[in-house]
Amino acid sequence: MPVLYALLLELGIVLAVLSVLCALARRFGYSPVPLYLLAGLALGQGGVAPVPAAGLFVEIGASIGVVLLLLTLGLEFSVAEFSTSIRTHVPSAAVDFVLNAAPGAIVGWMLGLGWVGSMALAGVTWISSSGIIARLLGDLRRLGNRETPSVLSILVLEDVAMAAYLPLLGVLAAGGSWWHALLSVGVACGAVALAFAASHRHGARLIRFLDTADTEQFLLRLLGLTLIVAGAAELVEASAAVGAFLVGLILTGQVADRARQVIAPLRDLFAAAFFLTIGLTIDPRTLPPLLPIAFGLAVVTALTKVGTGWYAARRDGVGPRGRLRAGAVLIARGEFSIIIAGAVITSTDGIIGPLTTTYVIILAVVGPIVARLVDLIPHRAEPEHRAEGV
Repeated sequence: MPVLYALLLELGIVLAVLSVLCALARRFGYSPVPLYLLAGLALGQGGVAPVPAAGLFVEIGASIGVVLLLLTLGLEFSVAEFSTSIRTHVPSAAVDFVLNAAPGAIVGWMLGLGWVGSMALAGVTWISSSGIIARLLGDLRRLGNRETPSVLSILVLEDVAMAAYLPLLGVLAAGGSWWHALLSVGVACGAVALAFAASHRHGARLIRFLDTADTEQFLLRLLGLTLIVAGAAELVEASAAVGAFLVGLILTGQVADRARQVIAPLRDLFAAAFFLTIGLTIDPRTLPPLLPIAFGLAVVTALTKVGTGWYAARRDGVGPRGRLRAGAVLIARGEFSIIIAGAVITSTDGIIGPLTTTYVIILAVVGPIVARLVDLIPHRAEPEHRAEGV
């Protein structure tokens, strides 16, 4: 009973704080994501008002939040549309890797982290936050923009790459052999390919299964299917985000419209938990010593992400303003960076954990702000933008 009392009280306080922060952000036309992240810092271990009883509940909710955010993104596209976009952006993914992994690898080498630690830090700086960016695209009303398919292609290709990268890194960090690492990579990549093929061939059957007039049944079936697919993806060491995105891609027409409506309140609730959790996992006392290195790395990789988005949007024929929006929205780092650091924290000298968390909190806060500020840049040539559809 005391535990339940503490859980309810702390959770109620957390939700009340988030509601105030959300109202404040909306009042000034900004996304509430940066405020949620800072609230997590204040409410986590080492913060001004820790909420230990609510921490586990919020952490579980955060995992569901990422899944629902990516499900919502998938609902905006069809399998055929996105397959075409993915094929177009394989070169963009290569540019993304070169531009954004290299700074992390170089800094890791300079800090003497060894090749495993340098490989991990390369991943930290490479991968954008699907969860934060998914929420930003909705908050900024950019889901229908011409540059958005370019952004989503980069995110999904990064998440697919994680299916190979994380097993490889995990085995090597644990001292495993190369053949064991390559076997884990093969299993994960095969699972992702199988999921894409199944979504393309059996999508119509899943739509018939979900399509029911009863709203409660529809919601239960949709959530059940999404969580099963996301869990299966995690089981084979792929990304739950990719699994949820695939479910969203399958649904089209009226079923997709209904799914967006019924899932929206749950998505917003659990997404708030996700952003809060990033802050909760970070002890503010660990941040100051590595702040100069993290800040320098953040500046460099923010610029390289802008370059990535610019290149990807240009391949889709988007004008300069849209290219800049695509690059700015990709700046935020988050969940995968934290996961990568956790995978090698015992095999390094302890620097990578605080450095990663400092780096993530900088870009998780600054990224959404920069993405919003890009919209405030005055148009130079309005007729040209209309012609390009930007």
